[in-house]
Amino acid sequence: MFSNLRKALVVATAVGFLTACEKKEVTGFSIAGVAVSNAAFSTLESAAIRGGVVGVLSNPNAGDPSGKFTVFAPTNDAFARLGLKGADDLLVLNQGFLTSTLLYHVSNGNLPSSSIMAGGLNSTALGITKRFIARGSDKFVNGSKIIINDVAASNGTIHAIDKVLLGTGADIAQSTIALTQSKVFASPELTFLLEAVLYCELAGALSAPNGPYTVYAPNDAAFKQLGTILGVPLTIPADIRKLPKATVTQVLLTHVFAGANGNKFTSELNAGNVSALNNQAVTLGAYNNGVLTVKGAGNSDAANMVIPDVQCTNGVVHIIDRVLLPK
Repeated sequence: MFSNLRKALVVATAVGFLTACEKKEVTGFSIAGVAVSNAAFSTLESAAIRGGVVGVLSNPNAGDPSGKFTVFAPTNDAFARLGLKGADDLLVLNQGFLTSTLLYHVSNGNLPSSSIMAGGLNSTALGITKRFIARGSDKFVNGSKIIINDVAASNGTIHAIDKVLLGTGADIAQSTIALTQSKVFASPELTFLLEAVLYCELAGALSAPNGPYTVYAPNDAAFKQLGTILGVPLTIPADIRKLPKATVTQVLLTHVFAGANGNKFTSELNAGNVSALNNQAVTLGAYNNGVLTVKGAGNSDAANMVIPDVQCTNGVVHIIDRVLLPK
C-alpha cells in the first residue's frame, strides 16, 4: 500500500480542479485529468515534483480493492500560510519530509463528504491517523478546513483544504530532534527548545507512550527574544543553561497541556483560559482564520501560531513565535 501511495501523489499535486468544482464531477476523467488546468494548485504541483511523487493518480489505485484514492488537496493559499509561495520556497523543506507530507494527504479508497463525520478517523501511510472534526457547520481534517468537497474523478475523490496537513510519524521529543537536525527544514529549528528540554531532563516525559499532549513550541527566534527581555543574551542554544534550571523547567511546563486540554488541533480550541501541566493559566485568543493567539500570565504580548497543527504520535504541536511565561 505504501509504495502505491508513494507513487500516487501525482494528481494531488496538479490539482487544477476548481474549474470543475461547481459541477463537482468530471465524468470519465481521472484525478490527474481533473488536475491540470487551475493555477490555484500550482504550489502543490511543484511540491509533488520536488517530492518525487509525481506519477500514478491517473490510474486506478492498485493498493485498494475499490481502485480509488481520496486526496485532501491544499490550495496555494494553504501553502502560503507556511511561507511557501512557489517552487523556490519549497527548497527550505527537506526533500524526504516533503515527500512524507504529500503522502499524508492521500488515503486509499473513495471517501465522499457524506462519510466525513466528526470523530471519524482516516489512516495514512505514515502510521498516524488523521481526525475528522466539526466546528459549527464546517468540517475539518485535523486543523485544516475542507473548503471544497466531493470533486469526483474516475479513480477517486478530491477535497480541497485551507491548510497543509502536517504529521511527523514520531513522538513529540523525536519530532523536535528531527527539526534540530534539518530533517524537516533545510535549516535547523527548535534548537533552543531542545536544549531547554534536555537541560531540564524533560525529554522522557515528551516521548511515547506519555500524553497525549498539546504543546506550544517556541521557535528559535522566540528564545532569542526572551533573552532580550531577560537581559541575558541567548545567542546559541547552550546559553539556556545560564538560566536557573528550576526557572526554565517552570517555563517549559507552561507550554504543555494534557488531559482534557491535550491532543488538540486548532479546530478544537476556543478562546479562554486553560491550565498548563504546571497549573499555570494560559489564555487562548479568539479562533480566527484557523489559528489562535496564546498568552502566558507573565507575558505582556500574546504569541502567534507560526506553524499550527503538527500531528505527532503522542499529541499535537503548535509552533509559536514567543516564549510563554508563568506568573
